[in-house]
Amino acid sequence: MRISTKGRYGIAVMVCLAERSAHQTAVDIAKKLGISKIYLEQVLSLLKNAGLVQSVKGSQGGYFLDVSADKITVSDILKATETGLFERTEINFDSPSAYIEKAVQSTVWEPLDSFVGNLLNGITLQAVVEKSKTTGTGYMFYI
Repeated sequence: MRISTKGRYGIAVMVCLAERSAHQTAVDIAKKLGISKIYLEQVLSLLKNAGLVQSVKGSQGGYFLDVSADKITVSDILKATETGLFERTEINFDSPSAYIEKAVQSTVWEPLDSFVGNLLNGITLQAVVEKSKTTGTGYMFYI
């Protein structure tokens, strides 16, 4: 499966926002992820339109999660950022081989769509955040 940069950055942005409870500016998030602020704002706009992220304007403003991390799934994030990812495979049932297409649809495409959908619906943003805490740099610093 190939996920676009918008989908990958969408997940990364959501992890950044979930890591801190304070508002974060687009500039701060872009620096942390090493991406363009302009491109990041496009991703944030998609997430905001999906109701996953909110923003506050002004000197104390920034972006924050609109829903708690344990209620957001990877599926929610990808549906907001990947427009064609969850489209059903189109089938031409008027063709002479319609019976083959129907068989492939019911034995391959429908189970695959169901499996991927269930998998992505089962992974919460909170689970990704927790995993990111344990898979950081690999170094342990003691003070």
